[in-house]
Amino acid sequence: MVRDLQITVDCAAPAAQAAFWAEVLGYVVQPPPDGFETWDAFLDQFGVPAEQRNDRSAAVDPTGAGPRLFFQKVPEGKVAKNRLHLDVRAAPGLTGEARMAALEEVADRLETLGGRRLRRLEPNGMDEGIIVMADPEGNEFCLD
Repeated sequence: MVRDLQITVDCAAPAAQAAFWAEVLGYVVQPPPDGFETWDAFLDQFGVPAEQRNDRSAAVDPTGAGPRLFFQKVPEGKVAKNRLHLDVRAAPGLTGEARMAALEEVADRLETLGGRRLRRLEPNGMDEGIIVMADPEGNEFCLD
């Protein structure tokens, strides 16, 4: 049996992380439930105070094919390298200079959104080359 997958990320600013990753993946920030124009209107119904309204957020694939990304606020910051990371397939089918140029273009755009370039691994005959990045809170991912 195939199961749905949700990826959960601990963070300090869930709304900002959801917006960043929605841009990275071509996702959208999850809209409020049916019958509500905004998340604030939905949260008002449950009496959620303003200071708790950035405790969670999500980004979803508008086609419904990809996993939901759920961001939850935690009190502690990131202290070590990720044990799990995402590989964002940003240059499928490309090789050599064309691949690296495509990855550089995506990396440049993500830097304007708060991402940070960590290192570039050149094609070496065995591997096609990647750019290792970090999201605005320092979580590592690869542009592959």
